[in-house]
Amino acid sequence: MSNAQDVEVAFFFQKGLYLNKRKDYAAAIASYDRVLELQADFPDAWYNRGNALYYMGRYDDAIASYDQALEYEPGFSEAWNNRGSALDDLHRYEAAIDSYDQALKFRPNYAWAWYNRGISLRNLTRYEDAINSYDRAIEFKPDYYWAWYNRALAMRQLNRMESVVASYDKALEFKVDFEEAWTNRGNALYFMGQLEAAIVSYDQALTIKPNSPNTLYNKACCYALQGKVDLAFEYLRQAVDLSPDEYREIAKTNTDFDQLRQDERFSALINEVQGC
Repeated sequence: MSNAQDVEVAFFFQKGLYLNKRKDYAAAIASYDRVLELQADFPDAWYNRGNALYYMGRYDDAIASYDQALEYEPGFSEAWNNRGSALDDLHRYEAAIDSYDQALKFRPNYAWAWYNRGISLRNLTRYEDAINSYDRAIEFKPDYYWAWYNRALAMRQLNRMESVVASYDKALEFKVDFEEAWTNRGNALYFMGQLEAAIVSYDQALTIKPNSPNTLYNKACCYALQGKVDLAFEYLRQAVDLSPDEYREIAKTNTDFDQLRQDERFSALINEVQGC
């Protein structure tokens, strides 16, 4: 390759990286294609082209581009990992796990691959294996709150509620404004019958996302079970105001509200007809 071609390859490759960062993925792909016209055996160009295709939702095309990168650089762990993510998005979970395993063969301490492998295993309902994979991700990146969060989700499927709460606590240690973790931590405490603690967790979630009808509804359930009727109505009303059809319907049959059913306020709230 001539010096002029080297310069052109470098220019279009850097342009592709810039366009990827700008989320102008179609233009980025065009830049990478120009690179590959000049130098077909450039694995980083195939890899970044695959990333652009992935972000466009063109998962099969992304996999084909990652495969080209891997043809020229078989030990390219990032390409194996991102290939796995594309396969996971196509619901090809076993193939995704195989791809993550390849990434880990070349880079055993690759936290992202361990984490993503856990996602695919959880999608296959292989919860113990998923937890083990999340644990490896955490071993190499202890502050990765998403790994702790998804570990809790897998633990929940195995009904290990104390471990669920402990995992959410670790996620929140590293990301205190993690609204989903506060909410799901509250749900776990609710199922354990620790209603006061659940309310505290829901309150934390509501400081981050005040208008979450789901969290307001769950808080109403806790107050209803405690016999705190006025507070239960207050939070149920807020949930219904935000999402009338959904929360009227589920409140009708939720046994948490059995103590409220004789109160005319409950009937009025559940059967209230919205104005046109």
